[in-house]
This record gives sequence, C-alpha cells and structure tokens, in this order.
Amino acid sequence: MAAFPLLKTQAVAQYPASRALRFQNQRVRFLDGNEQRYRDSAGPLHQWTIRLKELDETEMAAVEQFFMANQGRFTTFSFTDPWDSAVYPVCAVASDVLSLSFAGEMRGNATITIVEYRS
Repeated sequence: MAAFPLLKTQAVAQYPASRALRFQNQRVRFLDGNEQRYRDSAGPLHQWTIRLKELDETEMAAVEQFFMANQGRFTTFSFTDPWDSAVYPVCAVASDVLSLSFAGEMRGNATITIVEYRS
C-alpha cells in the first residue's frame, strides 16, 4: 500500500498543520417526514490539513505524483500522524483537485486535506 510522501527533511508535514476529529453520521429521511440518524463508523475519524510551503521542485513533483497515482480521493494509503507518529492505514485525499503554486526556485506551495476511513 502506498504511503504519503515525506519531505526532504523526512517530515510528513510542516507547521502550521491542523488535525481534527470527525464522525461519519448518516441521515435517512422517510416519506412521512421522519428522520433516522445513525453513525456509520465505530468511533471518531481523523482529518489532517497539511500546508506545505517553500517546497523545492523534487518535493512538488513527489506530491503531484502521489496525487496522480492515487487518482485524487479514489485510492487509499497509509498516513503517519505528524503529532504522535501513529500510522493510520486507511486514509485518502479529501478532494479530487490538487492546487499547487510555484513562485520561483524552492518556493512551491500546496495544501492537502487527508481523511481517515475505517476498513
């Protein structure tokens, strides 16, 4: 299984990065107007927003190749939490759009949101 690419410093992310917990809740609305809600996972799921700045061309290419290889949010991969180094084996990119900006030599930027799923 693929893993999120490391920067040349061997770090997963740069600061500031953010981490959040989320729940996978579902809602079913019936024809009579009543609703039924249920949780679609056993517990909270993690979400990370990774902001990468001052990337060189090699790091930018690695992020772009990783995104293309995973076909956006289609494929799952493992992700190492930058706060506690725990490995989450079933994660995906949250969007099918990758926004990279390049302002000059060693001045590339990217923001990627990663979400955890249960297998």
